[in-house]
Amino acid sequence: MPSGKQTKYIIVSGGVISGIGKGIIASSTGLLLKTLGLTVTSIKIDPYLNIDAGTLSPLDHGEVFVLDDGGEVDLDLGNYERYLNVTLTRDNNITTGKIYREVIDKERRGDYLGKTVQVVPHITNAIQDWVERVGGVATSSDHSAGREPDVCIVELGGTVGDIESAPFIEAMRQFQFRVGHDNFCLIHVSLIPVVGAVGEQKTKPTQASVRDLRGLGLSPDILACRSAMPLEEGIRDKLAMFCQVTPQQIFSVHDCESLYHVPILLHQQGLVDVLTDRLKLAQLRIAPEIRADGDTLWQQWREFARRRARDLDETAIAIVGKYTYLADSYISVVKALEHAALNVNRKIRICWVEASDLEPATMHKDPLKYHEAWQHLCAANGILVPGGFGERGVEGKVLAAKWAREHSVPYLGICLGLQVAVIDFARHVCAMPQAFSAEFREDCEDPVVIFMPEIDRSTMGGTMRLGSRPTRFQDTPFARASKIKALYAGADEVHERHRHRYEVNPARVAEFEAKGLHFVGRDAETGERMEILELEEHPYFVAVQYHPEYLTRPLNPSPPFLGLLLAASNQLDAYLAGDDISHTVETKLTI
Repeated sequence: MPSGKQTKYIIVSGGVISGIGKGIIASSTGLLLKTLGLTVTSIKIDPYLNIDAGTLSPLDHGEVFVLDDGGEVDLDLGNYERYLNVTLTRDNNITTGKIYREVIDKERRGDYLGKTVQVVPHITNAIQDWVERVGGVATSSDHSAGREPDVCIVELGGTVGDIESAPFIEAMRQFQFRVGHDNFCLIHVSLIPVVGAVGEQKTKPTQASVRDLRGLGLSPDILACRSAMPLEEGIRDKLAMFCQVTPQQIFSVHDCESLYHVPILLHQQGLVDVLTDRLKLAQLRIAPEIRADGDTLWQQWREFARRRARDLDETAIAIVGKYTYLADSYISVVKALEHAALNVNRKIRICWVEASDLEPATMHKDPLKYHEAWQHLCAANGILVPGGFGERGVEGKVLAAKWAREHSVPYLGICLGLQVAVIDFARHVCAMPQAFSAEFREDCEDPVVIFMPEIDRSTMGGTMRLGSRPTRFQDTPFARASKIKALYAGADEVHERHRHRYEVNPARVAEFEAKGLHFVGRDAETGERMEILELEEHPYFVAVQYHPEYLTRPLNPSPPFLGLLLAASNQLDAYLAGDDISHTVETKLTI
């Protein structure tokens, strides 16, 4: 039953250009509020007509992030989960498609009693109802499990002035009166460009963006100004004069050492004080032990960011993918590598390798690109093959797995990365030269990867094996002593998020294991689905069918990624032996 508690809402909008960094500012704001001991949740509004992000190309929209409940959502929800250490649901991602589907379904049922269904009030009311309902749902996190959120951060996707975002802007205009002045705060993120040879910062684009926003009925309480350099003297006063805010409500969000420094940057400029005053946060009652948890979180975050800025030894990891031209396609993989590296006192250097460039066909078409790709692969301290769909580049991924296996290079395969490792092993160790995946060749002679029988072949959206599923380690001598089980702290069962339609052919598993490729983890439901493999007599050759990158946290890295970084930096044996690998720094992070 609702407690009657009024959640406070912080809306984050963007102006001038898209991709300005609303997600990072929203996440950083939420993190700062958590350091006060507040319970925080987040909502991302995407104004596109898709129901969810599941059918969007990574090259067009970046990574598709998967939640525990199987929701396929915008990559910004991954930022929220990582920064806030919360578990969100598909309802935390609102799209135009979801809202219109809900309203049309109501109209078909006759819920509107014959009224003319319009954008205002029916669409805008549906948006407000959704935000208010989800904003009051308790999230599961370290110290706030079961507590209704004190604050809900709502990121409004798109740019002010876009046609598709107009209903959401209007809904938020109405929403500020629904929840009351003391429970509504608007942060507007805008750009301060630098023009001319002298590098003068210009405020006119931000002035115009705020004027458009005010014309739509919303006045910013805080301006977050993105720029390459800190705001020059006089810029704050000029913006304050024309945007109806005080200089104290204007924050310089300039380029800094890393994204992990953004919360520190905002904290130094007094964002916590401004939010506390604007939303009357001091009136909220917070238990002393929860406030102490917030203090600890802030100390650990500052230490984590400090490590990111230090001159640490470098470890090179080659990511062999098929969407490498847009790094956001693998943003969770990159974050998981960063988190693991900083927790073992290393700086990560990512070598992007387009999988198709490793294939013999490229040697004839573009020899320079072919040799550069192989040079990056051979020079790396470790190799990571992430997930993907479609046949393009698969043979290159198989070659990458083969190189890692034959040359004792630490290897981590994720989803398709597990399947190509199996294909390589079948071809070159088990004498199955025609081994392949039924995903790419349905009539192949030796299908070592097959279509899962329960999956719908005709519908694309939301029909994969999605969400959090349990994996149970096998009770065999090799599995009990495996490196990956030790990295999971000896757990018998782990829960990780999945996103796939194909699986290793269980009829061939005995042949693989007889040759040394052990499936140490299988699904807990049937025991027939291969989830984790580890190669014997190899420094670190691990692959998983699930996506461990979705559960990585800055202060709690994903075990498979942690193992890859430890092996690539020659620290794995010491770590598994119980040595303290954090002895060189002042503060040991909680792993």
